[in-house]
Amino acid sequence: MMITPLKRSTRKTDGRIIRREQTEEREQEKGSLKQRTSPTMLGTALLLRDLAGYVCHLCCQPTTLQYFQGRAVKERKAEASEESAGVEDPSMAPTASPGASAAERVFKEASEKRTVVVYTERDAELQKITDILTNRNETVELLKISHVAAKIVMNIVQRTTMPLIFIKGDCVGGLADLLKLEESGALNEWLKEHNYDLVVIGGGSGGLAAAKEAARLGKKVLCLDFVKPSVMGTTWGLGGTCVNVGCIPKKLMHQAALLGEYIGDAKKFGWEIPKGDMKLNWEKMRNAIQDHIASLNWGYRVQLRERSVTYSNAYGVFTGSHELTTTNKKKKVEKVTADRFIIATGLRPRYPDVPGAKECCISSDDLFSLTYNPGKTLCVGASYVSLECAGFLKGIGNDVTVMVRSILLRGFDQDMAERIRRHMMTHEIKFINAVPTKYERIEEPADDKPGLVRVYWEETSQDGEKTPCTQDFNTVLMAIGRDAVTDEMGLELVGVERTKSGKIVGRREQSTCPYVYGIGDVLNGCPELTPVAIQAGRVLMRRLITGNSELTEYDQVPTTVFTPLEYGCCGLAEEAAIQKYGKENINVYHNVFIPLEYSVPERVENSHCYCKLICLKTEQDLVLGYHILAPNAGEITQGFAIGLKLKAKKADFDRLIGIHPTVAENLTTLTLVKEEGQQLKASGC
Repeated sequence: MMITPLKRSTRKTDGRIIRREQTEEREQEKGSLKQRTSPTMLGTALLLRDLAGYVCHLCCQPTTLQYFQGRAVKERKAEASEESAGVEDPSMAPTASPGASAAERVFKEASEKRTVVVYTERDAELQKITDILTNRNETVELLKISHVAAKIVMNIVQRTTMPLIFIKGDCVGGLADLLKLEESGALNEWLKEHNYDLVVIGGGSGGLAAAKEAARLGKKVLCLDFVKPSVMGTTWGLGGTCVNVGCIPKKLMHQAALLGEYIGDAKKFGWEIPKGDMKLNWEKMRNAIQDHIASLNWGYRVQLRERSVTYSNAYGVFTGSHELTTTNKKKKVEKVTADRFIIATGLRPRYPDVPGAKECCISSDDLFSLTYNPGKTLCVGASYVSLECAGFLKGIGNDVTVMVRSILLRGFDQDMAERIRRHMMTHEIKFINAVPTKYERIEEPADDKPGLVRVYWEETSQDGEKTPCTQDFNTVLMAIGRDAVTDEMGLELVGVERTKSGKIVGRREQSTCPYVYGIGDVLNGCPELTPVAIQAGRVLMRRLITGNSELTEYDQVPTTVFTPLEYGCCGLAEEAAIQKYGKENINVYHNVFIPLEYSVPERVENSHCYCKLICLKTEQDLVLGYHILAPNAGEITQGFAIGLKLKAKKADFDRLIGIHPTVAENLTTLTLVKEEGQQLKASGC
């Protein structure tokens, strides 16, 4: 059998349109092959696998060789239709399939060419698009793809219609979207040359990851980072919330509190501790932590310089479709332009509209750099920030109260949240169900000691009667939630839509302005976690710059709340699983346990350590959620999370041989199914 190499068909209109589509000759050849190919020809097809010279790279269609292979697969798997190739989610199509390969080539072309239009059928809309672009002296690459490939492409860019327009690697959308850009004048500005390929606004974990990855891939990048002072006037260096006022100092203070408990346990293990009260030196702890943070700040500056990323400690505001006006601390004003922008400005603590709140309360932005021990502290809010801070402040010896309006840890598993509350109460952390109505400054703080704040609230009895209450605290920590830092950036000028809390909305990371993206906490629907922001920044840059179709997976992300007894989880909460699948379809395997290291000192945690697996009955007990309340829960959760990502079932956990004696092994021996009114009895080694 003789095979003629497929001819590449290109046609130029005014020297500016390049069509890449299937030729008439190729249609005839494909039809002829359909008639001639049978299962007995599989051997012949396999002999052709190395004939790379017959692959048509220009049109995004299956080649002769790919067609033979496809027919062979179809004969073996009759249930896989030619149109879907057996893939339920087009975004998860195997890269070896013709449709997925074609989709990959679309993004590759889009990343390499200035203007690319992808279509499945010629129509009047396609002609209008090419007219608009060629009238601006643009060379337009026209790529015709199959309907299978189109489904995959549309899923990745979150669009529903073809044709699709790409400019400098960014998906514009269709004709209507292009007309909006033309009408606003943004299209002409987009097609111009700019100072930078990319400007990243925000020097936190996500912004830095995106900036460094883009620079590694050869782009000219500017990173802007400017920290507006907190209500109390606190500022910090490069690195964002996590490094300066979040994960890093919080975990270190959590560790300081745990060390105090370990010293207490040491006596039971035979260590002779000098007599007298143990006392933490706040100044020494604070200075040690701040020194470590400063080293990280410096390290990020060095990394940007090594990657040739331009860094500016300046505040950026959109003053044009592709223009930013930046102002640094010295009030120096500069204008910069770029092809593409990333918003990675993160979140800042929210303050309520309550008299005295901003004048009397600090936030997590201020806590870790206080020059004095906060003393008797009220933590306002039921967030994980509130509970974590309450936990380590109590652990270092402070009197701590938590004031909450209703439930703890909204969005987390409420069974676990209640267990955390009970455990914290055994550590003498007090809880008040109320909302402050007023804050009054009684005494100003000094450099070496806290001040005094009087807090007013009302307690409601069971019969509805309200009783006014007041209490004085040295420090009030406001931790009721966080809002996105997107105000006063001029985002409305470029058409970026936001939620009421300021978060950016759009398609995946792409905002409603096609060349502006959001990553990390500032993106609506994105888990507010540092590793998520880092992953999203890197993946987005690789997708836009190298043209792959990799996506960040925002589901089944493991996390840990660093309360005195840590809470690790991944996947669905019990309530969410029941709501989604129905209670009758859910099995919850659970138990309480005693860590071996707690048995000798007879710790109060003996009755609080707990774990559970939430499973879907109808899918052979597919594990939907994993939850554990135990020491070092974060370290345990990281490893088990991969099981959920790989769709592990309860039987997989049962077959896993545990490491003895450890906390984690309890997840390999769960046999009790949760029932109403069930009483669990803790057991140890």
